[in-house]
Formats: sequence, C-alpha cells, structure tokens
Amino acid sequence: MEEAVARIASFLTGGECHQVVTANPETVMKAGEDRELMEILQAAHLVVADGIGIVWAARWLGTPVPERVPGIELAARIVDLAAQRGYRVYLLGGAPGVAAEAARCLEKRYPGLVIAGVQHGYFTPEEEERVVAEVAAARPHILLVGLGMPKQEKWIYRNRQRLGVQVAIGVGGSLDVFAGRVRRAPGWMRRRGLEWLYRLLFQPQRLLRMLALPRFVLKVLARGRT
Repeated sequence: MEEAVARIASFLTGGECHQVVTANPETVMKAGEDRELMEILQAAHLVVADGIGIVWAARWLGTPVPERVPGIELAARIVDLAAQRGYRVYLLGGAPGVAAEAARCLEKRYPGLVIAGVQHGYFTPEEEERVVAEVAAARPHILLVGLGMPKQEKWIYRNRQRLGVQVAIGVGGSLDVFAGRVRRAPGWMRRRGLEWLYRLLFQPQRLLRMLALPRFVLKVLARGRT
C-alpha cells in the first residue's frame, strides 16, 4: 500500500494523466477476452492487486507482489493525500446523488479536502462530451471514477488526454461505501481475504461475476505446470 501511495504521489507532480488500475481475478479474465481492456492494463501507469486471488496467483507463478491493495482503501488513501497536500478531487460515478453524498462524507472525514466537482454515472453516450468538459473545467488533480469494471477503465483511457487530471483511477463501488450506502465486510473477513464472500452474501447479483474466480484459479494452476 505504501509503495502504491508513493507512486501516485509522484504522479501528481507530473503534467500528464496517469491511469491507475485496481485488478482482481475478474479483471484478468475479462482482459483475456477483451483486447481493449488488455491494452489498457498494459498501458496503465500503475496496476495494483485488488484481490487475494491476484496475490496468490503472482506467488504461484513465481512473480510475487508485495501485498493486496484493496481499491477502496487505496482510494481512501488518495483522498487523504489530497487533503493533506491541497490536491483537488473530482468524484464521478454511482447513482444520482451518490457522488454528492460521498463528497459531503469525505469532506467531514478529511478536513481540508477540496472536492472540485461531482457527477453521477448515469449519463448517456451523447452526454459524455459535456461530462468530460465539465471535469476539465473543474481543474481537479485527481479523478475517482466509479462506473464499474471495465467501463470505468475504458472511459478513463478514452478520455485521458482531455480530462486535464494528473491521476485517474477506477474505484468501482467505492463511492457507495464513502456515501455510507454500502457497508464493507467486517475487519476479520477483510484480513482473511474473504471480503468477496461478504459481498456475495449481501449482493447475490454478483454471483455471475464471481464465476470468473474458479476459471481464474484453473488457468493459473495450468500455467504454473507449464
């Protein structure tokens, strides 16, 4: 986590848009079928292991990563960094009202935080130009995009040259958590890498997405034998 935060802090001193991706087994399996997503992963300035499955796979394949970096925790650390150093943050995503509610909660939690603007994620393709222009006009340093994977990664990558931000990261459902609408798993489950199970229990609609996990395990085991 500390290494990831340090890398992102260094990105904020540059002029270009740095894309950060939080990858889990679903991301990897999707990238195997989606050439555009694979290109994005390869081009990203930083990819972190958001999922115990990625940490296990990296160890099994002989290329271990330092630790799991949960996307929600990385997003919180980025917001904390912004509050401490005066960086402006823009929140984009979630249902109408979620980003605004998340902004209010984050401003209370992190004194000094400057929210440059908010935008819900339910805009149409025809409205994309307007949304991009509004983000750029707000002049944020950091953009948190919660549109779900892979939509958020593709949206950032497609518009990266026009957003005018130094760091853009897809944060999935983190805005719902920041807004207090969704609760995270208890600490003991998170420490044991069982947050995925908690999400499945309380969000059964995620079952189809979770089916990527056994496929991922089989793929890693097969590759490890070659």
